[in-house]
Amino acid sequence: MPARQDPPPAHRTEHPQSADTSPAISRAFALLSNGWNGLILMALAKGPADSAQIRERIPGISSRTLARRLRELTAIDLVTEDVRPEPSSRTRYALSPHGSAFLIPLAVLFLWAEDHLPASTPPASGRPATTGP
Repeated sequence: MPARQDPPPAHRTEHPQSADTSPAISRAFALLSNGWNGLILMALAKGPADSAQIRERIPGISSRTLARRLRELTAIDLVTEDVRPEPSSRTRYALSPHGSAFLIPLAVLFLWAEDHLPASTPPASGRPATTGP
């Protein structure tokens, strides 16, 4: 009789690989370092929205940048798009299940930043600082 295999724990207890050997952490940091991605995901955490509504939720983002980032986030299945055939066809964006799962580490990062980064710290990217998601 084959040995029973238990499912992996929901919370991993093993230590992560070092940064120089972990492609997963490199991909996560690449995602977050690609300007505006975290803010877009946090904006969509408030619910599905069209691009105008997302821009209202993220002061300072341009239409062009938002469109580019939404295409990228859709391509990696963090965001879904729903084209509505209305008189002026509108596309609404929402978090995919993968995007919703990414909110957990984003929320932890947000709390850490609130506790440990002074409000006067300028963003490394040169983009305008925001006061919250």
